[in-house]
Amino acid sequence: MPSADAKSPPPPRASKMHDIPVHTLHQLLAPITVRRENPKATFTNWGLSYTCRPLSVFVPETEHQCRLILELARREGKTVRTAGVGHSPSDLACTTEYMLRTEKLNKVIELNAEKRFVVAQAGIVLNDLHAVLAQHGLAMRNLGSISDQTLGGVVTTATHGTGLDFPVISSDVRALVILLADGSRVRCSRDERPELFMASLCGLGATGIILEVTLELEPAFLLKEVQENQRFDVVVGNLDSIARQAEHVRLWWFPQADVVRVSSSNRTNEPKSPVGTWLWHSIVGYHLLQFLLFVARYVPILNIWLGRFMAWLAGGKMVSVDDSHRIFNIDCKYPQYTTEWAVPYDRAQACLRDVRDWLEREFADPSGLRPHASFEIRFSAADDIWLSPSNGQLSCWIGVVQFKPYGLNVPYRELFARFEQIMIKYGGKPHWAKSHPLGPAELRRLYPRFDDFVRVLEAVDPQGIFRNPYVQRHIFGKEGAEFGPRVFKKLP
Repeated sequence: MPSADAKSPPPPRASKMHDIPVHTLHQLLAPITVRRENPKATFTNWGLSYTCRPLSVFVPETEHQCRLILELARREGKTVRTAGVGHSPSDLACTTEYMLRTEKLNKVIELNAEKRFVVAQAGIVLNDLHAVLAQHGLAMRNLGSISDQTLGGVVTTATHGTGLDFPVISSDVRALVILLADGSRVRCSRDERPELFMASLCGLGATGIILEVTLELEPAFLLKEVQENQRFDVVVGNLDSIARQAEHVRLWWFPQADVVRVSSSNRTNEPKSPVGTWLWHSIVGYHLLQFLLFVARYVPILNIWLGRFMAWLAGGKMVSVDDSHRIFNIDCKYPQYTTEWAVPYDRAQACLRDVRDWLEREFADPSGLRPHASFEIRFSAADDIWLSPSNGQLSCWIGVVQFKPYGLNVPYRELFARFEQIMIKYGGKPHWAKSHPLGPAELRRLYPRFDDFVRVLEAVDPQGIFRNPYVQRHIFGKEGAEFGPRVFKKLP
């Protein structure tokens, strides 16, 4: 991974930027611009569930070019949406106006092994960051399920891993450098512009363009993971002891088989010993499962059998020792629809039992809903980030996916809607990167600092340059077809 230059060329002063004619701005940006009529301008998220064709897509390589983009947007009255690799399974990154792709803003600027921190551009993909950190004997202390996402995306959505002593990953951020809507470059931290910092740690891309992230690290470590199946009642009945039996515990619940796959991981000094199963992790297994999902798309009753088959594939005790990021990360396999909610930890047992009772009713009904995959259950410590779903509470994250075999659509809307109603009943908060139905009235009740967040947005971006339909819908309550939850759906 290349390192960044010490500094980008100094940009023109604000007064000079304002003096640049619009046609000159277009000329200066032409080498990094993809216009709407170009097929490459089409943006589709990883889950193949949302797509958009922006008016222009910019792929800047320098901070100066980012300033030019903002200047052009101000002049032409357009919004700017920052997008990374598109891993968010919602329309969080979608826009019909200007899109700024961060794929070339991906350098490591500074790495201090003694003080255990890194300063990196927000567009760096975590997989690339892991490789750089490993060369210096360092690692991130916790991760989510994937590393095919940008550091900026992780920060701005308060992405989480698992572990009752580990808060969301944004909690490890020590400072940010942000380009505000007026083109000013500001540094913020808990000591410097703290309100902007706390708003930006889960800012949904609405406070500005995150240029640099200072991230706290720890010495590189191995994890020893133990996986084994247990019955649902045993796991839920002993949820607290199981969640605390290791540093990082996550569960995959196969309701079709009444089985929970328990994964427990701890730091270790044992030698590496990675393990995988032939069917579950091999190319043959990948294609076999996808074909079965494809068949069950047309014969829904097979989904119950398929869920049991997946539980059987994952069955048996498995012990693996590997680099931390290889244990934290999992193979998400196929494009998918997904929804995930953070439920207060002290209500998790009741919530999970309620979900199980609902699914048993569905399975008993010949015309009932048929989820075909597992539910993933993870945990996180409380934090103080304004819009973090774990703000002020230990959290149990409960998520469900519906895979899209060969990229084809599958039924999910009714399943998710009923699941979400149970999550709401127990005070659940949705993962910001994933689709959800909540607007500002509901979010205000869930987040004590919601109005503070809105106040910061209005202060740093009064013209709403960074507000795409997702932000307008969920944060500002805008209604209408152009702000609707399905405006960017591939197949409405």
